[in-house]
Amino acid sequence: MRTAAISRGAAVAAFTLVAGLSGPAVAADTDRGVHSYSAGSELLRQGTPHAALFDISSDGGHLLAVGAGGQIMRSDDGGVNWQPESTPVPLAFLGVSAAGSHAVAVGQMGTIAYRAAAGEWKLAESNTQERLFDVSINSRGIGVAVGAFGALLRTEDGGRSWVESAPSWKGVFRDGAGRLGDFFTPSLYAAEISEKGRIWVAGELSLIMTSDDGGNSWTVRNAGGNDDEGIEPTLSAVDVRDDGVGFAVGQEGVVFRTDDFGVRWVALPRPSRANLLGVASKPDGTVVLSGMRDMRISRDGGQTFEAVYGNGIETGWFHGVVAVEGAHALTVGVAGKVLRVIN
Repeated sequence: MRTAAISRGAAVAAFTLVAGLSGPAVAADTDRGVHSYSAGSELLRQGTPHAALFDISSDGGHLLAVGAGGQIMRSDDGGVNWQPESTPVPLAFLGVSAAGSHAVAVGQMGTIAYRAAAGEWKLAESNTQERLFDVSINSRGIGVAVGAFGALLRTEDGGRSWVESAPSWKGVFRDGAGRLGDFFTPSLYAAEISEKGRIWVAGELSLIMTSDDGGNSWTVRNAGGNDDEGIEPTLSAVDVRDDGVGFAVGQEGVVFRTDDFGVRWVALPRPSRANLLGVASKPDGTVVLSGMRDMRISRDGGQTFEAVYGNGIETGWFHGVVAVEGAHALTVGVAGKVLRVIN
């Protein structure tokens, strides 16, 4: 797959500054396997123009959302009502993950916060100043955090302590023209961990890596390059279910699917040319993609997609997305909005 990609600086900006009820409507885009009818969205919450939310996570009974200015929000009723939690820093949190008794948030300047036993949020030492874009943790307290310029950390104690886990990047990417150089380290934008400790990481140049041992060792499953053949798009989100089906999405509407826990990835027809920022799926075939001025839903495992309209989707951006009961998904984004994808 060859495509023109936006610059590295633009990619960092897109993923950090980005980073009522609306019924079905007729979609204008019917190319690339997109159906002609759209799904609807329901606005559950809206904050101030500068109170963006970047990520959302569910531990089954509760929801956590994080965003600009160190925001940490909690919902105990499926996202209808939200309460702020005391934050340890005023810096933006860009990623959050909750599982069992564990919860971790990551963000600017290498910030990592974990929720202690008493419920308060405390800072952990990350040993990096790089911006951290995403984090994932399981109920055993094993987790991974990823960020700019190859930042890759792992924890085994619920986020209280972290160690470097990045592999050598030498020879990973196609570089026939020598544009990347010997010291290129890819920014990593997405991470996911299973209850068994299997990890998936995605980032620049369509990189996808997996680890079967909690981040002690890594296998590159997909990687592009920057040469006369082209520049592969950055991947911004990854979601792999317990049945082995998963999706990775990114710039210019790129969507990959795996059916074997991430060993092999296949590029699907692009449902959009927008930069896609989030993905969540369900075993019933539902796949929801969030992005910049676009949102899409599939009901057949990614074979075809429909547009989701309403509540500022066409003019704003939505980032983190999570599958939930009683709706297709919840997503968060611009102006602190929380949307429920319905119909």
